[in-house]
Amino acid sequence: MSFINRKDVSKLIGFSSDTLRYYERIGVIPPIKRDKNGYRDYRPVDLDWLFLVKCLKDAGLSMEALIEFAKLNQSGENEPAQKAILQEQLEKLNQKSAEMKRTRNLLEYKIDTFEDHIAKFKSGEMDADHVDELWKMDKFQVHKQK
Repeated sequence: MSFINRKDVSKLIGFSSDTLRYYERIGVIPPIKRDKNGYRDYRPVDLDWLFLVKCLKDAGLSMEALIEFAKLNQSGENEPAQKAILQEQLEKLNQKSAEMKRTRNLLEYKIDTFEDHIAKFKSGEMDADHVDELWKMDKFQVHKQK
């Protein structure tokens, strides 16, 4: 079985040593086994958990939800509640992804048509009362997931 120290975990996962200690103290990550000298020895299962926590945190899961998820996981009980937390986060990410896609489409459109729009405004073909009405264009709408 291979173990990894906190410094290497910090580099690998992207959490500072202080964050790792804090997350262990508040229960976001389970207690880490220690070697004979008292140093933390992170096992592959710990790295998997840290990677999941990092991804969930980066995706916007609240600290309270992370703690709840961790406690449910560590207790080994209430798997449906654990899965519900993950499903809720996936739904939020799907919505955020749709919003980002809309914004990406809008930015691409604005960049692709920039010179044309400037020319139309300068020539008087477009003005404040005669614009593209971006809010009506289907490609810029966020459609609800079913």
